[in-house]
Amino acid sequence: MNPDLAFLVEVIVGGLLSGVMYTLVAIGFVLIYKTSGVLNFAQGAMVLFAALTFVSLVERGLPFPAAVAATLAVMVVVGLAVERAVLRPLVNQPPITLFMATLGVAYVIEGAAQLAWGTQVHGLDLGIDDTPLEFGGVLVSLFDLFAATVAGLMVALLTLFFRYTRTGLAFRAVADDPLAALNVGLRLPRIWSAVWIAAGIVALVAGLLWGARLGVQFSLSLVVLKALPVLVLGGFDSIAGAIVAGLIVGAAEKLAEVYLGPFVGGGIEGWIAYVAALALLLIRPSGLFGQRSVERA
Repeated sequence: MNPDLAFLVEVIVGGLLSGVMYTLVAIGFVLIYKTSGVLNFAQGAMVLFAALTFVSLVERGLPFPAAVAATLAVMVVVGLAVERAVLRPLVNQPPITLFMATLGVAYVIEGAAQLAWGTQVHGLDLGIDDTPLEFGGVLVSLFDLFAATVAGLMVALLTLFFRYTRTGLAFRAVADDPLAALNVGLRLPRIWSAVWIAAGIVALVAGLLWGARLGVQFSLSLVVLKALPVLVLGGFDSIAGAIVAGLIVGAAEKLAEVYLGPFVGGGIEGWIAYVAALALLLIRPSGLFGQRSVERA
């Protein structure tokens, strides 16, 4: 393969693999927003809490499988506690009230993580070396390939869950029309609890992958900011949109950094996705796959 073409493919593949990681974080937002209309800004703190709980348990001698199981149980409890103690009492409140509530929850979760596990930085080793693999002259990071595979499997499982399980169909019914779902006998509080549990599970997977890549530290909660352009581009209520937009953002960031970065002094990877999201907002506020809201006078 031509070296320039091989390098271009390498950049695009690296960006797509990073994009799958962004998708995983964004899906945590979509799950909550799709069923309850709440923009859950606490998702980043949940990612941090999951990663910090897991690595702390491992460092205290708990075997890897047991640490995963224990952390999963903790995240289920966290999801249920947030839904029942904070969001359920605020049902039917204005969206800004719910958003501010999740912002407060984010700080509470971060504070709880600090009290429980301390503030030191941890390394998280999943047993996957970050070594390059060569495919036809294209170098691909082994860890990025592993992380993208795990994230892709998680996305695929969630897609199957929503399409073919009774609970998943109930989620979709509530997302499409909460009042109609209530009228046919669906219990909304139970569904909201289930979706917060699902968001906690997604946070666990995202926390392990991002923690292994960046280290487990309190700045890990800022990974939530990586998901915002993905949500804007794909639509806040579309899992398919989160998948496609994550891939677009990942590839665009890498291409911009490599090919445009030298002309603007570098650092373009950190903000180019927000420029694209802002441009799309001006054209299509609901995102590429989001549903446009229709209000009748």
